[in-house]
Amino acid sequence: MDASKPVVILVHGLWMNGLEMTWLRSRLRDRGYSVRQFQYHTTSQTLADKCRRLKQTILREHANVALVGHSLGGVLSLHTLRMFPELPVEKIVCLGSPLVDTAAGRSLHGVQPGRLVLGRLLPEAVFENPLRRWDQELPVGVIAGTQSFGPGQLVAKLKKPHDGTVAVVETQLPGITDHLQLPYSHTTMLFAQDVVDQCDAFLRTGQFSRD
Repeated sequence: MDASKPVVILVHGLWMNGLEMTWLRSRLRDRGYSVRQFQYHTTSQTLADKCRRLKQTILREHANVALVGHSLGGVLSLHTLRMFPELPVEKIVCLGSPLVDTAAGRSLHGVQPGRLVLGRLLPEAVFENPLRRWDQELPVGVIAGTQSFGPGQLVAKLKKPHDGTVAVVETQLPGITDHLQLPYSHTTMLFAQDVVDQCDAFLRTGQFSRD
């Protein structure tokens, strides 16, 4: 692995455990990154609890770190750096993350069975304590999908374009460094070579490639 590159910590999304990020993890290792997977229970405990756990994971590396978060994982990553801005994190890449809002999540949260399924973390991180704006110098890049295939559109009317779960507009947090749209769904973006290429570009330069 290239010691000049940050250690990359992958942060998975809601109802996931990181297994779905195996391909992405392997491709980033092929690019010379040391890659770790942060695993957490996505429906229990509080936002502060999860931020503290991610903080501990970052500090255990004893090195500069970059975070790549999918969906809720990106939201958690930004909240962690907002809560602990002194952490040695160089950059954050969010993949399909509802940084502004989530119509699908709100629809589920509007009924008791949906609230039970969502758990505590997403409502607290997105609805109760919204990020509103990224006002730190730490570079944040966001990749949003535009292939409208996924379960979110079955429970809510998503504003187009969307990735089947999260609308592009729901990813456009004011103040972020760069934003890019790619033709993938919420899940298939984790298996796309150009998503790997763009993650690598942002981790190296702080900007996505538009060549």
